[in-house]
Amino acid sequence: MSPVNVDAIGSYIREQREQAKISLRQLAQAAGISNPYLSQVERGLRRPSADILQQIAKGLRISAEALYVQAGILDDRPPGIGVSEAVLADPALNERQKQMLLEVYESFRKENAGETRTILVGETIPPDDEQEPPNETVPEPGQNQVA
Repeated sequence: MSPVNVDAIGSYIREQREQAKISLRQLAQAAGISNPYLSQVERGLRRPSADILQQIAKGLRISAEALYVQAGILDDRPPGIGVSEAVLADPALNERQKQMLLEVYESFRKENAGETRTILVGETIPPDDEQEPPNETVPEPGQNQVA
């Protein structure tokens, strides 16, 4: 792991904060860190830990990975943006919506990797030797489903 580049990360955090149009005080509060400490980080006087960077990323609503790359903690990925980063960076979504989307995305990835299988409400699972596609019935709109 390379040492944290305090000047680069401080400038990057300030740039992201200014683009988000939030004050130093607002970011410090959202990140759960003190105002003077955040000011020192932005000015390159303090070296933030990975945990502090994660809190700042949450306050900025950007991925922690982006801050880790800027700080020199992680190597940069090839060009392109990942699904998680795109969801986290979307200003049109609130935090709950972002988390829900990421959970659904991860569940699909695990399902496709064969690690897990989604079981639908009301679906019956045959023994392993009888596996076949589930017989799904979808109730008409307005019908109550009885379990």
